[in-house]
Formats: sequence, structure tokens, C-alpha cells
Amino acid sequence: MPAEPAPARPGRGRRPAAEVRAAVLAAAGTMLLENGLRDITFEKVAARAGASKMTLYKWWPSPGALALDAYFAATEQTLAFHDTGDLAADLARQLHSFVTFLTSREHGPVIAELVGAAQSDPDLATALAERYTLPRRALAVARLRTALDAGQLRPGTDLESVVDQLWGACYHRLLMPGLPLDTDFTDTLVRNLLSGIRP
Repeated sequence: MPAEPAPARPGRGRRPAAEVRAAVLAAAGTMLLENGLRDITFEKVAARAGASKMTLYKWWPSPGALALDAYFAATEQTLAFHDTGDLAADLARQLHSFVTFLTSREHGPVIAELVGAAQSDPDLATALAERYTLPRRALAVARLRTALDAGQLRPGTDLESVVDQLWGACYHRLLMPGLPLDTDFTDTLVRNLLSGIRP
């Protein structure tokens, strides 16, 4: 859980902008993990952080965008891929970590809620793409391109589609529950993709 923000300084002195921003993100992150996205309003977060509501309006286009920034400030999740030279092992390791994150009691519901809310909140959708989706895709594509250059993938392979096949399948099971989202599933995805499913 993120640390509670420090109380506002007594007196009339204004806090530095960086300190205010950190307090706002800490407050919003705590509120998000406690009660979900419904609890995030500029008024509530400003009150908890000891900040001006107008400051929040100036820095974030919507409460959803603030929630997204707060979430990633609180979790500090790494998007890095290991490159051991063994593509199957590297993909399996990253997908294991990703699924563990998605299925954790603390983080999975928040990600699902943010992705769902982004469908009707253009500002949140933009922030989600810029802060999360596109950086994650870029790192995945970069690791796959290394494998392609090393001759481990067929020339002409559409790497963006490979990302959708692996990570998109995980999101599908997160958002459309019914079948388990676990490491056995991700191992099957990697095996099917790299080995093919034809006899």
C-alpha cells in the first residue's frame, strides 16, 4: 500500500509543486486501493492530500487520469523484459509475473476497473495508452525483435500481433472471467505460439 501523504504544512507557506503532486498521488493511490475508482473525485483527493481542488483540475484532465497516475506511482511495476537468449523462457518469465500481478487481490480488480472505465472516459483512455499500454507493447516488441534478428522467429512475423496473442489473451481472461488466468495458461500460450498447433 502507498504511504499516507504527509499533512499540509501549518501556516501560510506554499508547498513546492513537487511535494503537492506527490501528496496528491499518494492520497489517490491509497483511496484507489481501498475503495476502487468510484472513490476518486478531485474534491475527495484534494481534501485528503491537503491540496487545492483547482490544482488537481490544472494537472489532470479527469479523476480517471489522476487515478491511473496514482496507481502506477503506488505500484512502481517494472515493465522490463529479461533477455537470456532463450525466447520461450523469457516470455514465460514475463507472462508469469504479469499474470501474478493481474490476479493479485490488490491489483487485479483495479486494473480491470481502469480498463473498463477507459471505454467511456477519453482522458483516461489516453492516459492508459500513454502511461501503460504503449510502453508495455514497445518493450514486448523490442524483445521479440531481438529474437527475430537472431533468427529465432520466422522472417516477416508481425510482432504487434504476437503481443496481442500473448498479453491480449491474458486481458481477455481478466475482463471476461470464466476460465482460469494462471501460469499454466500463459505457458500454453507460449507453447502454442512458438510450436504451432498443427500436427
